[in-house]
Amino acid sequence: MRVEYINPFVEAAFNVLREVLNMMGGPEIDVKRGDLYLKPSNMSIMGVAALVGLAGDVEGRVLFDMNKSTALFVAGCMNGEEFDTIDEMVKATITELANMITAQAVTKLHDLGFKFDLTPPVLFTGENMEISNNLDVEALIVPMKLGTQNGNGNGTIEINVVIRERT
Repeated sequence: MRVEYINPFVEAAFNVLREVLNMMGGPEIDVKRGDLYLKPSNMSIMGVAALVGLAGDVEGRVLFDMNKSTALFVAGCMNGEEFDTIDEMVKATITELANMITAQAVTKLHDLGFKFDLTPPVLFTGENMEISNNLDVEALIVPMKLGTQNGNGNGTIEINVVIRERT
């Protein structure tokens, strides 16, 4: 997997998360990138995941994976209200977050000369779910740690990227 494909997703996730988590006021939310690591492309998800497919010069997918409490926190920040269940508003918010990050990343990639399209995000929620694909490529995981200035943690969103050039 070429680094040229990954950096735009990392930058877009960092920028979009910082913006949307702090747009409604309240304590400032820090976004910090954790250490990158690889996982098998067949893996369990944490409970709430938005999946965006990529097609064109490349094939693959980007998965925005988080646990339920992180999804509720993110949706609360983005909507200026508290949520205690994964309802339709929370689902729509997480789907829109995936749209925003992926669109910004793909715009950067198009500017670099790469040409590919996106599928609309699909949201998965539940426990004991596993995602798999037949791309035979390891997933690069980019953890985005969310927290307040005083050090309180609010969860992690894992940006899970599997991309390979079309042959």
